[in-house]
Amino acid sequence: MRRFAPLFLVSLLIALISGSALAQEETTVTWAFWGSPEELATHEQVAAAFMEEYPDINIEIWHAPWSDYFTNIQTLWASGDSSQIPDVAFLTPITTYASDGVLEPLDPFIEETGFDREDFWPGLLEYAMYDGTVYGFPRDISTEVLYYNKDIFDEVGLEYPNEDWTWDDLLAAAEQLTIAAPNGRVSRYALGMEGGKYQLWVAQNNGGILDDMVNPTRCTLTEPESVEAVQFFADMMANNYAMPDANLSQAGGDSAVFQSGQAAMIIQNASRVPAFNSAGLNYDIAVVPIPEDGHRAASAAGAAWTMSAFSDNKDAAWTFLSWLQSTEGGQAIYTQSGEIVPALRSTANSDVFLGSEEPPVNRQAFITESESAQVGRIGLFPEWNELNSTIISPGMQTIWSGEASVEDALASICESTDAFLAEHGYGAETE
Repeated sequence: MRRFAPLFLVSLLIALISGSALAQEETTVTWAFWGSPEELATHEQVAAAFMEEYPDINIEIWHAPWSDYFTNIQTLWASGDSSQIPDVAFLTPITTYASDGVLEPLDPFIEETGFDREDFWPGLLEYAMYDGTVYGFPRDISTEVLYYNKDIFDEVGLEYPNEDWTWDDLLAAAEQLTIAAPNGRVSRYALGMEGGKYQLWVAQNNGGILDDMVNPTRCTLTEPESVEAVQFFADMMANNYAMPDANLSQAGGDSAVFQSGQAAMIIQNASRVPAFNSAGLNYDIAVVPIPEDGHRAASAAGAAWTMSAFSDNKDAAWTFLSWLQSTEGGQAIYTQSGEIVPALRSTANSDVFLGSEEPPVNRQAFITESESAQVGRIGLFPEWNELNSTIISPGMQTIWSGEASVEDALASICESTDAFLAEHGYGAETE
């Protein structure tokens, strides 16, 4: 017995060392995102599912509300402390952060693992690219559809919207759906739509904001197609068919006015579905009406999962990030929550999305709109946010408020936009 004791002790020591080594092999990936308490619960479900499949990678959640998220994460980047900076973060717009050098290029990981980048909706992956390089994977696509209250349509005897509706059909329906007193007080608007979504009308009407949304040289909002589209939306507000943008904001946004019956229709992405289902609304969706000679123009945009350039755990971060963006992984869970139209066509065309028993019934409307997704409604250059927030959006607000005519406001916006682009070197001749 004494002869075998040393062998037993050696074996025990080896086992202890091996167990310790295995324990040390667990990698922690810090994961940052914003969102409501309901969205946080979904994210936590996603993290638990991943860790069950990959027990050697621990996901540590870093969460903040939208109002604080970007300021907080930028403070961490400024510190340069890799131990504090999230490995994987939910971000938008990608070009702003990629140009600052804080994001890791994903092309090498895509090539090494054979990740299928062709499964994204048309133009969507471009939203997460900068200078030809992929820096993120959009979780979803911000495709807008027309939500409509079936009870209100039944009340006025209107047929429900369908894929053949044009702008003229929308106006004809709006006239019947709107309830306005002689004194001008409106108790029900036909449409509740955020002013910033004017870009949808412009794109549908073959117009544009800039001549090139990646490398612009001039503003194109003064061209006839763009003017006509903005005038269409401005007239809807002026005629009390669409709730004025300021009123919509004061009333709690499109979700609030739709649930209260203050608006019979809204145009919005899939983010409103969970709230409307929880409220038990009798609603459905349809594709957005287009002008007679126009086309569908879904926005090829969506916040994206990104990897930090400062991460000390890039292989593990890639494993998590690519799992988030797979039909079998994160895409399925987020889709089942009802919060998104998935970024991957394979997920959207599966029973996970189309087979849901929850409203809306006509989920095909999301598919139809997403198939027409295009780059062109949001700038894909680093200064876009500054240009839009300081010049374009404030200028558009003067239209929605009635302070300026469409033509005058657009002329002023374009003059300032062209000066901004020239100041930042866009359109300048290069050798």
